[in-house]
Amino acid sequence: MAQDAPAPSGPGAEEAVATADDGGLTGSVSDDKAWQDLGIAIPAFATDNNVPTPANAQGTAALGVEVARVITADLRNNGLFLPVGPDVLPRPGYPEIPAPSWGVWTGRNADMLVQGYVSAGADGNLTVGCYLYDVALQQELVRKGWQLAPADWRRGAHKCADLVYSRLSGESPFFDSKIAYIAETGPKDNRTKQLAIMDSDGANHRFITTGKATALTPRYSPDYRSIVYLSYLNGNPRIYIYDIAAGSQRLVTQSTNPTFAPRWSPDGRYILYSMAVNGNTDIYRVSVNGGPSTRLTDAPGIDVGGSYSPDGSRIVFESDRSGSQQIYVMDADGSNQRRISFFGGRAATPEWSPRGDQIAFTHIAGNFRIALMSPTGGNLRHLTNSWQDEAPTWAPNGRIVQFFRTEKNSGRTSLWQVDLTGRNLRRLRTPVDASDPAWGPVLP
Repeated sequence: MAQDAPAPSGPGAEEAVATADDGGLTGSVSDDKAWQDLGIAIPAFATDNNVPTPANAQGTAALGVEVARVITADLRNNGLFLPVGPDVLPRPGYPEIPAPSWGVWTGRNADMLVQGYVSAGADGNLTVGCYLYDVALQQELVRKGWQLAPADWRRGAHKCADLVYSRLSGESPFFDSKIAYIAETGPKDNRTKQLAIMDSDGANHRFITTGKATALTPRYSPDYRSIVYLSYLNGNPRIYIYDIAAGSQRLVTQSTNPTFAPRWSPDGRYILYSMAVNGNTDIYRVSVNGGPSTRLTDAPGIDVGGSYSPDGSRIVFESDRSGSQQIYVMDADGSNQRRISFFGGRAATPEWSPRGDQIAFTHIAGNFRIALMSPTGGNLRHLTNSWQDEAPTWAPNGRIVQFFRTEKNSGRTSLWQVDLTGRNLRRLRTPVDASDPAWGPVLP
């Protein structure tokens, strides 16, 4: 776990934990310039003593370059900033971190400057310090530092990117988070599906299950410590909770009936899931400790895909009780069920935003598109327009939607991200084909 760490000793250095006010923009940012157009210089992070570390055998100086590269990629890939990375910038020395050479950066037309350092302690842990400066005002906006194990050095970079993003945009952070998904291999008609996890930028990838049993629809717990997912072995569905730290899993519930789409309640006490009994599929709730399930819907047809509102008071789900797949909302106890999608076509896989203001879903009208609507069903807006995009999941700050895309001819699947404008679309690379993404909360 990252911890607050001291700033470097040097001219004007103070404690990194003594951060500036986390309010809105200040200085040159308000000078008739949209913050989305900010040019940000991110030179290599400095070091006080270049020593080898398990994170980089070439030393903390080389690691400082890698940290700056990760920060640059984070800020560039969200589509809101214009960062310039360390490979084309001069490298500041360690004493310059708390006291920038302003002339260097004004001459490069930088609006903002992100500087920092990487230091190795006697205990083997790393300290990563991060500073954000307004170049025109020659003013520090915020600083912070973290102590991390060498294996977690990328977390220091993501935390620095989060610090910059939050300070400049006023939005909550999301880079220091992880993504679970289903890794797919093999022929189209006989796919092997494994549970896999990775960092928000695709790094530190690892497979969680072996593929002997089919894994489907993972979701992170609200405290990030666990993942719930559906497993099919010999045709029998089971819902498991996987403990990330312990590397072990436990059974929540199992049935001989078809079972679908387990989802957490916001307080982490319950799991929603859907189960087909005698041809009728309804939504059920079960304790994370197992035991008897409570049926929440009882309408003819297929009710599936429940997702809680952030406050836990309501559940959004899909149902074909009206004759085609549509989106419905009900109270958390199953009462007050009502349809909210009335815009033509079909609607599936709804997911409530962490901010509570929107619902992302798959709109099926000719092709499959990722769309948004308000919790009352209004303000329909499409974010993508491809052949088959489906199964949206939200970034922890509710500003980016991730989904998976299926290629028309090959059937291959891949993960994609798009922001709420619909303009910043990018593919997230994975070692194999990927589906059913689930974005976890910001790490503790």
